[in-house]
Amino acid sequence: MSGRPEHQAPPEIFYGEDEARKYSRNTRMMEIQLTMSERAVELLCLPENQPCHLIDLGCGSGLSGETLTEQGHVWTGVDISSAMLGVAKEREVEGDLLLGDLGQGLPFRAGAFDGAISISALQWLCNADQRSHNPAKRLYIFFSSLYSCLSRGSRAIFQFYPENSSQVELITSQAMKAGFTGGLVVDYPNSTKAKKFFLCLMTGGQQPLPAALGVDSREDAPNHVAFSQKRDRVKQLRSGKAPKKSRDWILEKKERRRRQGKETRDDSKFTGRKRPSHVW
Repeated sequence: MSGRPEHQAPPEIFYGEDEARKYSRNTRMMEIQLTMSERAVELLCLPENQPCHLIDLGCGSGLSGETLTEQGHVWTGVDISSAMLGVAKEREVEGDLLLGDLGQGLPFRAGAFDGAISISALQWLCNADQRSHNPAKRLYIFFSSLYSCLSRGSRAIFQFYPENSSQVELITSQAMKAGFTGGLVVDYPNSTKAKKFFLCLMTGGQQPLPAALGVDSREDAPNHVAFSQKRDRVKQLRSGKAPKKSRDWILEKKERRRRQGKETRDDSKFTGRKRPSHVW
């Protein structure tokens, strides 16, 4: 059997309770997730100093959503795994969470979002987990609904792990059929471990693709510095402490949740006192 997770079981089964918690506590995985999320947001080319409404496709336990929150954006996350969303709720992520199968389309109004990111989820749609599943049809339904709920001129960035060139062709052909333009950006193409694929989709007509990282060796030094900073953030997340966890930051976060109409208890983890865990 292949070692690829999507070949072992459907995502809602593979990411059960145990796997969801393991995935959300693994330092190495969290490191990679944070790095790829920041790169995805960079590729969105959002307006500077302007909060945007973004959608996180295959949001999992909310690790990529943390990046969106830290950069001042509002987000909605969709995932097919109730266990992963349960972990996200326990971590009290800022985004709104929706349980759903991307292959059945997105249920949002036209132009609802200013952009979309997706980390390590797109390749799952290429599998036929049920007899009724047709990967090409599911991809087209997904991309068509995504195109509809994005504002014109916005982008969708997918970091994914393509199995082969045929899978890349399947994905890109259905995205273009749905109305998107764009293409692949491959960071660090000459590195076996650091190589990452980003599908950059655009709604405003054909535009130049962003430059890939790692093509010029002179970029190595700044990447090393950023990695050290991300490692510190990962350690904070793993220990249950949010980044920038000062008293002022905590109070500001609680007030922001209240303004959004979200329940914020006084006996929460923000005050250091225990409370019953959430049940999804």
